[in-house]
Amino acid sequence: MQCDSVVDDNFEEVCPEKVIKFKPPLYKQRYQFVRDLVGRHEPKKVADLGCGDTELLRLLKIYPCIQLLVGVDIDEEKLQSNGHHLSPFLGEFVKPRDLDLTVTLYHGSVVERDSRLLGFDLITCIELIEHLDSDHLARFPEVVFGYLSPAMIVISTPNSEFNPLFPIVTLRDADHKFEWNRMEFQTWALQVANRYNYSVEFTGVGKPPAGAEHVGFCTQIGVFWRNSGGAPGPCVSQQHDQHVYKAVYTVSYPSLQQERVLKFELVSEVLLQVERLRLWHLRTLREQKRGAGTVPKEPSVAPSLMLDLFTEAEKARIENSPKPFCEGSRFFVPLQRLLAYPRLHRLPVDEERMRSLLADSVCLSSDGSAVKVDLRNTWDWEPDDY
Repeated sequence: MQCDSVVDDNFEEVCPEKVIKFKPPLYKQRYQFVRDLVGRHEPKKVADLGCGDTELLRLLKIYPCIQLLVGVDIDEEKLQSNGHHLSPFLGEFVKPRDLDLTVTLYHGSVVERDSRLLGFDLITCIELIEHLDSDHLARFPEVVFGYLSPAMIVISTPNSEFNPLFPIVTLRDADHKFEWNRMEFQTWALQVANRYNYSVEFTGVGKPPAGAEHVGFCTQIGVFWRNSGGAPGPCVSQQHDQHVYKAVYTVSYPSLQQERVLKFELVSEVLLQVERLRLWHLRTLREQKRGAGTVPKEPSVAPSLMLDLFTEAEKARIENSPKPFCEGSRFFVPLQRLLAYPRLHRLPVDEERMRSLLADSVCLSSDGSAVKVDLRNTWDWEPDDY
């Protein structure tokens, strides 16, 4: 029984009292470690070497800071069968990202140099190095640390000191070429870090059961940081022709950096906000006509009209912007007013850019400073009509 199956919660044919159950499962703990790292340091370009079933990439693609996400694996069939999992969901078209994101899967060996992986902020090698034979393991630091030289590298590998706690006597997986104890891994990692001008911190996931704390984590992890002043590897422009990997899958996500996406998002939000304000204005006129005595103030929240909950700063920004107004049967909403609302304020546009994008989709005032619509529509409900 391979220990890898035990670790991943497959307990078939194993005595229950001998099985160590990790909660959450160990592979999820490894992935969560990477996710926490991404959340803290917000890398823009991330590559996962030995990405396998691409599950880690699927977890990382939701982070708004990441603009380029790459997976590399030697198993082309596995990449082809899992690529579709990285496609955008419908919701990612309805609510696009602020920044571009491109996801690419490459078929190739991690000990081959490909210039398309230069200049990355983070490279992860999760349960990878133990699958390398001695020749490939010797070349691995030259490629990853010396050539690619990312700002940060995460390497995880089994801790062999933990193995006696499992119901096995050999390696955790039949494909493992070796499994290091903590001293062996740290010795190797420190030598690599010193040679390529990195610093390294050691930690792990998968705590041992009570009474066995001396064996350490089930999975040991080294986090490498390129030292300031360290050479960041070859310049991309100097190595542009070193494309040895085969691109198996690539997809670009819709984002507000793309003009067609930005325009669609802007027009949709403008029309929605103008309609809310128009209906609010009609309500105000009805209250005045009925002689209610007080004119209702534009609400921060009105379930039928305003769906946003505003902070005090947002309320102040809206209040200090030009107010909507009427001229005859036309209702005008200044662009500055629209830009004050949170959903439009977050878009990467100023008033001039907004005017340009709206020009052929929305009716504007003669000077282009406001959106213009009819105050009343034939489908408006008027209480006095009944």
